Amino acid sequence: MSRSTSIAAWLRVAVAALAVAVSATCARAQSWLEGGRVLDAGTLFMWNGQTEPGGPPGFDEPLASDRPDFTEASSTVGRGVVQLEMGYTFFHNDDATAHTQSHSYPELLARIGMLADWFEFRVAWNHATENDFFNPVTRTVSGGEDLYLGAKLMLASQYGIWPEMSLMPQMTVPTGHSEFTAGKVLPGVNWLYGWDLLEWLSFAGSTQGNLAVDDVGDDYFEFAQSFTFGYSLADRLGAYTEWFMLTPAGSIAARTQHYLDGGFTYSVTNNLQLDIRAGLGLSDASDDYFVGSGLVVRF
Repeated sequence: MSRSTSIAAWLRVAVAALAVAVSATCARAQSWLEGGRVLDAGTLFMWNGQTEPGGPPGFDEPLASDRPDFTEASSTVGRGVVQLEMGYTFFHNDDATAHTQSHSYPELLARIGMLADWFEFRVAWNHATENDFFNPVTRTVSGGEDLYLGAKLMLASQYGIWPEMSLMPQMTVPTGHSEFTAGKVLPGVNWLYGWDLLEWLSFAGSTQGNLAVDDVGDDYFEFAQSFTFGYSLADRLGAYTEWFMLTPAGSIAARTQHYLDGGFTYSVTNNLQLDIRAGLGLSDASDDYFVGSGLVVRF
């Protein structure tokens, strides 16, 4: 068995085990909170010593969005809430053989709170246009990317030094254009965590592992890590700075990518947010830079 095949098999087993563990966790929570009270809880668990479970932000508070940074929010949207996040990003990259410009839109993510405040169903779709310039030849490819499906389970709210945490089982399914699809289901899992450090400062991160397919069609395991600082600059104005990386295991073609990015958010209302962002690639395999903007609406 090849290294990439063994890693893919291991990841499938790990994701299956995670699904069983999540099911068992929900069953245990149900037994702890009998009479359906588990569906009334704001989080699935509480830290030792915590007396109130907390939960996602209400309509009387500003929304918590997954965009514009790489690190998703460590909270859910809440039962009965729908939050739509969308935007556009331009990518630029020059290497020894080609000059590439890419456009990503509408970056649509629907976050749907159901069953309980701690459970969120997620579906995302995006369209990409890629222009490759091989002097004197130009190649343009445009089409949909693979559909993303996932769920976010809000495990706990922040309590002292212990972070707010969520877990996201996720996958992409092969629905995209022939140039962009992986051609198979790619499962993964994302662990999200964050702290409010000061009234104006927060810190968050994500640790995830996903099955991926490289440019030559081989499966491999992709590990991704990010850390981000969030800043409250004014009543409705926020900013962030972030580092994230993606590193492959079991692939000859894929290489590690590092990025540094930052941006601003503006809350028009508690239920409408605008954003802008920009980032730089820090490694040879990374895109040189990207810029983008977007909006989030909650209802």
